[in-house]
Amino acid sequence: MKLHPPETYQLEATKRYENIAAQLIAIFPFAKIEHIGSSAIPGALSKADLDICMIVDSAMLENVVQTLKHHAYIEKTGTLRTEELCMLECTLVGNDHAVQVVASGSEFERFFITFRNILRARPDLVADYNRIKVETAALGVEKYREAKSRFISLVLADI
Repeated sequence: MKLHPPETYQLEATKRYENIAAQLIAIFPFAKIEHIGSSAIPGALSKADLDICMIVDSAMLENVVQTLKHHAYIEKTGTLRTEELCMLECTLVGNDHAVQVVASGSEFERFFITFRNILRARPDLVADYNRIKVETAALGVEKYREAKSRFISLVLADI
């Protein structure tokens, strides 16, 4: 797995996020749209992918998911799926990104937004996160995700 330094992808990812967020808010004016993941954290190494969090009322989550499926999104396979979380990928060529649809007030909102905010405020933790990514990138996707998950859990446990 190739990791990209922030100066090679973050500016472009931010521009893509702003464009996609505007499109999503046009369809879902009631949603809160947030840029998440490494591309939203200054200084973070990344696979150069783009992750977006769409926060909606829990009663609307399934309707939002179904509407996204009619707008060229598919559910990501092999990921957690609950009544409060659905991860989707855009299928349009040249428009690669993922949208995490989460219920407002859920643990998933805390997971995505709080973790992003902590790392934005703590460059020392970004350095630790980058080190973990570098150390596990060659071990395969599963071990890479496990190591990231452990780190995220530790960071969130401290708040």
